[in-house]
Amino acid sequence: MKFKSFLIWFVFANSIIAQKPILVGTASMFADMARNIAGDHFDVRTIVPIGYDPHTYEPTPNDAQLLYNAQIILKNELTFEGWLTELITNSGTKAKMITLTKGIEPIRSKAFHNATDPHAWMTAQNGVVYCENIKNALVEYDPAHRAEYEANYESYKNKLKAIDTKIKEEIQKIPEKQRVLITSHDAFQYFGRHYGLHLESVLGTSTEADIMVSDILRLNKVINENNVKAVFIESTINPKILNQIATDNAVSIGGSLFADSLGDSLSVAATYEKMLLHNASTILSSLTNNNLNKAVTPQNGQFPFFGILGIALFSWWILSKILFKNSN
Repeated sequence: MKFKSFLIWFVFANSIIAQKPILVGTASMFADMARNIAGDHFDVRTIVPIGYDPHTYEPTPNDAQLLYNAQIILKNELTFEGWLTELITNSGTKAKMITLTKGIEPIRSKAFHNATDPHAWMTAQNGVVYCENIKNALVEYDPAHRAEYEANYESYKNKLKAIDTKIKEEIQKIPEKQRVLITSHDAFQYFGRHYGLHLESVLGTSTEADIMVSDILRLNKVINENNVKAVFIESTINPKILNQIATDNAVSIGGSLFADSLGDSLSVAATYEKMLLHNASTILSSLTNNNLNKAVTPQNGQFPFFGILGIALFSWWILSKILFKNSN
């Protein structure tokens, strides 16, 4: 009899959960923001799994089914989810589309016309704008719980504003000449502009870009000219190239930063708030600590890997010129 009662309760509880409207965030940061504002009134899901790179993500049939069942879809835009338009079309969803970056002035590329940096969530100040857009979407869809959504938003906004102030204070502790942040890809421009850091990276704003020898030489120059103490890998990007740059220049790997994905539930970046604070504390610690463990220093007479690569490419270019001249 007790088991039967439990079974009835279990089925009833699951039916209530199933009746919740589904809200989908394209990436884990956006879903976490939504959970803080929606409370228990929405079933919040994510398209790109934690730890995956949203720039290069390949949607699955399950993703299309998820969007079909959704009532609200939160998207970043600014070229972040290049796969999303096709996925939405294929899903046949009738969900309300919410652009989270509405109201944010994007950083525009100097090299490519109409290209923008999508990583606007990387400052807590912009995070408040994201959350306001989420709150407005929830209120429009479910006005009956307006007071709760607005109260949750105000509470979360105050937390993000406090984090914003704390990060500014932390970054100011780094001597001005040492405020050079080198990362795997160009995801920290909003962070750098807002908090006062000079940014350099191996890749551009998209991780799909090709690495050029000129990029490696540029970073080597920046490291040497600015006496950079550490470079930083990212949680969703293969660290091989940045590890080699660190080795060639005898600098440290300052730690792993989070940009395009949160960490899992046990990580130091399990939430959007924790991600922001972890990034700031890791950067502060690594750019001010003179006793970091150095990467392997080249032995006397040992030429750095990318120095050899550069000479090899230059030699190939000279040889091709000679062969082309002789053939004519």
